[in-house]
Amino acid sequence: MTGTSDPVFAFPTEIEGRPLAGKSVVIVVENLPLPFDRRVWQEARTLKAAGATVSVICPTGKGYEKRYEEIEGVHIHRHPLPIEADGALGFLLEYGAALFWETLLTWRIYFRRGIDVIQGCNPPDLIFLVALPFKLLGVKYIFDHHDINPELYEAKFHKRGFFWRLMLLFEKLTFKAADISIATNQSYKAIAVERGGMPEGKVFVVRSGPDLSRLERVTPVPALKDGKRFMVGYVGVMGEQEGIDLLIEAVDHLVNRMNRRDVRFVLVGGGPSLAKLKAMTAELGLEEWIHFTGRAPDQDLFEVLSTMDIGVNPDRVNVMNDKSTMNKIMEYMSLGKAMVQFDVIEGRFSAQEASLYAKPNDPADMAEKIAILLDDPELRSRMGAYGRQRVERELNWTKQIEPLLDAYCNALQIRRL
Repeated sequence: MTGTSDPVFAFPTEIEGRPLAGKSVVIVVENLPLPFDRRVWQEARTLKAAGATVSVICPTGKGYEKRYEEIEGVHIHRHPLPIEADGALGFLLEYGAALFWETLLTWRIYFRRGIDVIQGCNPPDLIFLVALPFKLLGVKYIFDHHDINPELYEAKFHKRGFFWRLMLLFEKLTFKAADISIATNQSYKAIAVERGGMPEGKVFVVRSGPDLSRLERVTPVPALKDGKRFMVGYVGVMGEQEGIDLLIEAVDHLVNRMNRRDVRFVLVGGGPSLAKLKAMTAELGLEEWIHFTGRAPDQDLFEVLSTMDIGVNPDRVNVMNDKSTMNKIMEYMSLGKAMVQFDVIEGRFSAQEASLYAKPNDPADMAEKIAILLDDPELRSRMGAYGRQRVERELNWTKQIEPLLDAYCNALQIRRL
């Protein structure tokens, strides 16, 4: 059974007027390969549909080992990142290697296809170094602001200090180098204007809206529930800031204090904390109720999203998560699933009435909110329908196309008809 995908939200293959015809764009992204990075892939395909020649520079990754390939008319140049960051020296070596390859490939593209715009996607806030020489040649630099690295450092290490100030410096230099900044939400726009010194008219909000032509409700897979009555799903990175440890504590409270043995939690995703989180689950004796799938292909992801009764977003309330928009929230809403999350500012803005909100970083309250939703099918249905409608009307990718093109036309001084 499919049906969530709707032709009304079909991804455009050609945008009327092709406002970027004859222009050449290079997108540099360091933390994920394409087309796995869905936001950047949607941006690249949109710019291609607007008439631009689009090249992307990104790292290789599992399943994306080809150094060059063309997909849907987008030129993808991948480079190796053999060094896995561990500590300050590790990050320095990794970022140094990335900057070497990004610079080399950008010059190669410049001589092959020309470049009108370089779009740098952080983290890290160092890609402006690749763009600077080309700005002398008249190339425009657009900064696609994915993460707020000073806040990420503060949230991770619970302090500021030298490296926090260094990240703040890189951020300021990035905004100073940028002709245009693209913000993923209003909180990021405020940082660009207030801390980055960008003129408000040079900052465009382009949200990470889901592609409703790709996200599909498929036939539920009862086996995923492993004999349990209910299933709670999580989709995302298994990292320290994602609060999976708090979710595990919430499951412990639900199972061992509330005596709820009828719920299975299925957690989809990979990341640096996966092994530690599995060990924590085993130590608490929760393996019967928590299942980690690791990174999963789209079909498996859609099966989890379609089978689960509710979604959960355990991101900690901190200076980073409070201002960031999480893709998992959009995916839950796109599939019409109610959710529970901690009360973070941008999470509440995105979900609104599609979510219940637990007290900040309180696993017991999260467990209570999960139980409320599981025991009230009418509430789940109403919240899920609200979330789907909100994505359709305001938050899906087709609503982000105009601000993205506005940003590019502003940078290139193109008047749109």
